[in-house]
Amino acid sequence: MNFIEKIKSCITRQELLDREKTVLVALSGGADSMALACVLLDLGYKIEVAHCNFCLRGEESERDEAFVTAFCHQKKILLHLRRFSTHAFAHEHHVSIEMAARTLRYDFFEELLRERNLDCVAVAHHREDNTETVLLNLLRGTGIRGLCGIQYKNGNVVRPLLDVSRQEIEDYLAECHQDYVTDTTNLQDEVQRNKIRLNVMPRMREIYPNADESIHQGARRLSDACRIYEFGVEMLVRKVVRGNQILLEELKQTPAPETVLYEILSKMQFNPAQISDIYKQLGGDPGRVYESATHRVLRDRDALVFEEKKMQEDRFEKVLPLEGLVSVTDDIRFLISRSTYHSGDPLPREKNMLCLDLEKVEFPLVVRTPKPGDRFMPFGMKGMKLVSDFLTDLKKNLFEKERQLLVCSGDKIAWVVGERPDERFRVTDMTRHILCIRKI
Repeated sequence: MNFIEKIKSCITRQELLDREKTVLVALSGGADSMALACVLLDLGYKIEVAHCNFCLRGEESERDEAFVTAFCHQKKILLHLRRFSTHAFAHEHHVSIEMAARTLRYDFFEELLRERNLDCVAVAHHREDNTETVLLNLLRGTGIRGLCGIQYKNGNVVRPLLDVSRQEIEDYLAECHQDYVTDTTNLQDEVQRNKIRLNVMPRMREIYPNADESIHQGARRLSDACRIYEFGVEMLVRKVVRGNQILLEELKQTPAPETVLYEILSKMQFNPAQISDIYKQLGGDPGRVYESATHRVLRDRDALVFEEKKMQEDRFEKVLPLEGLVSVTDDIRFLISRSTYHSGDPLPREKNMLCLDLEKVEFPLVVRTPKPGDRFMPFGMKGMKLVSDFLTDLKKNLFEKERQLLVCSGDKIAWVVGERPDERFRVTDMTRHILCIRKI
């Protein structure tokens, strides 16, 4: 099977492209992307080209841009060109140059797909790229997904060249009499991937001439195994996760508890070392909090409780109106009303309803989350109690304590919302007017 037939077969088998729709091709000017653009044209696809000039290689970057521009002009292909201040972006976002270039590149592609109403972007990863990726992931310990290598399709990114080698690409370009440019940084062994490419792979091919094909096929088989693995993991996750809690007893009963924990917490951007530490501490005292870039996890009595960090930022202090309906949070509203009270009138005894002696209230009323040292006099008691201790008695975990709402009158807490009013605002036979707040 020749080169064009291999690509055609790959596109059909993996259902990568729709012949009726235009394809956005990521074109650097190098051999791989030039072969991708040319073979898609040979197969009759309509393409548009996206070229990124990261302004990192001086004259070489300008040469590549000019080369791609000339090719698109000759072939009458619509070119989308973008120049980036990559160093500035990396500095601003505290990331490596490689990560900055990747982010800028794929953000540009996403923008073009939206603006041009295109389905996908085709990129030129080939079989040796896949081999390098599998080896790098193996060395990094990324698990079964990493060993699956580069996927033919990932969201709106497709890779039609994954079944062909670099040599096949160069042979195809020679047959087409198509020139290409060479990125000299690919010939330097300073970057990890380049070290694998230049130092490890040549030696491996001496020992195992079919190493690339064997690793490629092994990765494909692992992709099928990974789908079975993910199906099983999803079933286990459903058993151990309830709301925002990972139930520890159920977790321990799974066949591979640390792996199940990894699958849950890695999606919250916890790294393998953190997850290993959390797992080792499952039998420890409750109260310890772990943080990733996006989430916090609390080791509670019988569960790991997780929350997004943005929920911490929602803590607030808000003045309540004298009367009416008010939104306190996205999912909580208060209905505030006043009425005359006659001794002996029945009062609601609902947890979500507060009735205060109006004359004992200092305005404005404020609803807020707890502060260190907050105290109140729980209804029915004569002494003061720390709000945190009161909530501990109710078996509230740290995150629930942090989100607990308090209604305050002056410097006094009138209501631990939904739990207990304060004795000092009790309605008595002497009360003439009451203020009621209903949580809805």
